[in-house]
Amino acid sequence: MDGRRPDEQRPDEQRPDEQRRCAVVTGGSRGIGRAVAVRLAVDGFDIAFCSRARDVAAKETARLVLDAGARCLHAPCDVSRYDEVREFMAAAQAQLGAPHALVTSAGIIRDKSLALMPPSDWQAVLDTNLTGTFNACRTAVLGMVRRRSGVIVNISSVVGLRGNAAQANYGASKAGIDGLSRSLAKEVAGRGIRVNAVAPGFIETDMVAGLSEKTRAAILAKIPLARFGTAESVASVVAFLVSDRADYITGQVIQVDGGIEL
Repeated sequence: MDGRRPDEQRPDEQRPDEQRRCAVVTGGSRGIGRAVAVRLAVDGFDIAFCSRARDVAAKETARLVLDAGARCLHAPCDVSRYDEVREFMAAAQAQLGAPHALVTSAGIIRDKSLALMPPSDWQAVLDTNLTGTFNACRTAVLGMVRRRSGVIVNISSVVGLRGNAAQANYGASKAGIDGLSRSLAKEVAGRGIRVNAVAPGFIETDMVAGLSEKTRAAILAKIPLARFGTAESVASVVAFLVSDRADYITGQVIQVDGGIEL
């Protein structure tokens, strides 16, 4: 992080409840990350989330989490930098308790055909999406192993499973998240920890909002449900995987994509 104290969103106005658990969400300021943070708050989790900056979007997520009755902590954090992630995780544990759940949602795109893709765009996407997921899992999993309890859900993409033109960097990063999730699931299952990935298709977020009408129409033609998904639909699947109702599910990549055919 940048050396400043994390934002503390009224954590002291409520006494810690032993029945509440802490969930950590990376990339929680908007889109899927915000929807996950709010849904888990509604489900009874206190929420620590990070984003690249203290901006209006992050403040709105914090407000929604607080309105759901949860304690909330937000901190700026570049997930591609291990030391910043470690500092964020330490602040989350100090304020809200040891995390029971980790959801990694931070991600970026830099779309371009591979022949024209600057190496810097390749590296930036891998650093944020894949290395950022590793950094978050690495800092959270040791404590979970010691406590013999915890759940990790990594946000992947159908592009990591099927590929997509002009998204070699994004597809590679998301395929890496799938492999990381499956491998980590095997490592920690014996310690009572579950690890899964959720692979959304085209969801109504900032990324999709920037598409042209022609592109949107072409994509919709490939989706059997004939509509884009919502961030809340993805958050519902994440919430299920985090809950005890999914206590026998681990090592899976679950698609939330309307049946898309890429």
